[in-house]
Amino acid sequence: MMELQGCYTALVTPFRNGAVDYDALRRLVEEQVAGGVAGLVPVGTTGESPTLDHEEHIKVIETVVAVVARRCQVIAGTGANATAEALALTRRAAQLGVDATLQVTPYYNKPTAEGMYRHFATLADDGGLPVVLYNVPGRTGKEIDLKTVKRLAAHPQVVAIKEAAGSVDRVSQILDCCSLTVLSGDDALTLPMMAVGATGVISVVSNILPAEVSRLVALALANDWPAARQLHYRLYPLFRDLFVETNPIPVKAALAMLGTIAEEYRLPLCAISDASRETLRTAMRQAGLPV
Repeated sequence: MMELQGCYTALVTPFRNGAVDYDALRRLVEEQVAGGVAGLVPVGTTGESPTLDHEEHIKVIETVVAVVARRCQVIAGTGANATAEALALTRRAAQLGVDATLQVTPYYNKPTAEGMYRHFATLADDGGLPVVLYNVPGRTGKEIDLKTVKRLAAHPQVVAIKEAAGSVDRVSQILDCCSLTVLSGDDALTLPMMAVGATGVISVVSNILPAEVSRLVALALANDWPAARQLHYRLYPLFRDLFVETNPIPVKAALAMLGTIAEEYRLPLCAISDASRETLRTAMRQAGLPV
């Protein structure tokens, strides 16, 4: 089974003048690889996937795969709330050579537990990639219940779950009922989740601090809890304030402050407020960033 452990960066999708800025994306990928991340996750929530059309979605994945050149893993966000759409995107991503797919819980249509199982099982059966489930009920309006997680964990192509429900106890509940790999979906919960058995994080903060978040995860994997805890608290203001507004608004603002990308979004997301910008700037300075 595919091994997933370490820091995986949920990549932003940079825009310039309304279009995807592929040059900036390539630079971001190089910075991430240099920072020692275990993998990259393009076109997930942080990558503003709802506002990318299918051609852009696939081209972003293709660009990331080409620049990575097997130097780290690539887990492509190819989820949708229509199973047929998710399946088509996943098959295309498989052709591009990604290592796995991140599959978000179907949103808005709120399937039953059986519908949820059939959705993910279809993707695992026919998508051609190992599947990382993505549980984020705050965005999708629906949790993957534990019985369904246990059923899906028995599928050889379901290899992990990204837990972004804000609950450390969910990690214990999952590992109590099955052996599925768990990755934190919340930067601030990375250390506590790893303390009870998660193997890493799909991180937003690592867009700006890839080496530091990678080190935090490495320390936890090595059971060096005092050093991990010290680093956690040094980074905690950023873990907190990078979510002062809806993700990925603050992280794109932070990257723009650092001169890495243009500060551009697609509606319905829009620019960060002045008050939130100053809150974010203070947290960045506390983390040692030159802003």
